[in-house]
Amino acid sequence: MFDRLREDIACVKERDPAARTSLEVFLLYPGLKAVRAYRKAHWFYNRRMFFIARWLSQRAVRKTGIEIHPAAKIGRRLFIDHGCGVVIGETTEIGDDVTLYQGVTLGGTGKDTGKRHPTIGNGVMIGAGAKVLGPIKIGDNSNIAAGAVVLKEIPPNSTAVGVPARIVKRDGVRVDCNPQNLQTLQDPITQEIERLEARINCLRKAIEAVDEKIEESEHQGV
Repeated sequence: MFDRLREDIACVKERDPAARTSLEVFLLYPGLKAVRAYRKAHWFYNRRMFFIARWLSQRAVRKTGIEIHPAAKIGRRLFIDHGCGVVIGETTEIGDDVTLYQGVTLGGTGKDTGKRHPTIGNGVMIGAGAKVLGPIKIGDNSNIAAGAVVLKEIPPNSTAVGVPARIVKRDGVRVDCNPQNLQTLQDPITQEIERLEARINCLRKAIEAVDEKIEESEHQGV
């Protein structure tokens, strides 16, 4: 148990340049507190003491803002940076050396039964606010960009961005994107602004046409 704790603290210090001492990490980092609480809850869950497991889990949510279902399967050296708003669902599986940032959801789509949540490979990094939904797999050493919504499997050594997420790099080589793909990769806020601008232009033209008809009517009446 103490070896695992030392390992978890060491991985935080390795991946977070703001971490100064092991004592600081142990006492002040909510991500570490949530992982420690999960490991206790998971122990009880595996022994079918479900109420105690959920009680420990929900107690950790109130303290850290991080919700990890005690039935989830999590490997070694999970680092949750900042962590507020992170949600890890019941059938999620996470490999070793994974990094999650704040607001990450490893959840379900509401359409599946049984295995409902994603499987995250070793060495994966998932950026702030990203959502990985459904019983899909994220391959080893892949990166999911902040704000991405991943609904399909991502192969190993890939980088995925956008809503819905698309692969833009694989095995260190950038994936060619045609104009249609680039449109898909656009920020949804930018897409909505462009749609509104197009609508405004249509309305402006309609108003100008009405003004021209009014002017023509006034000239004919003179």
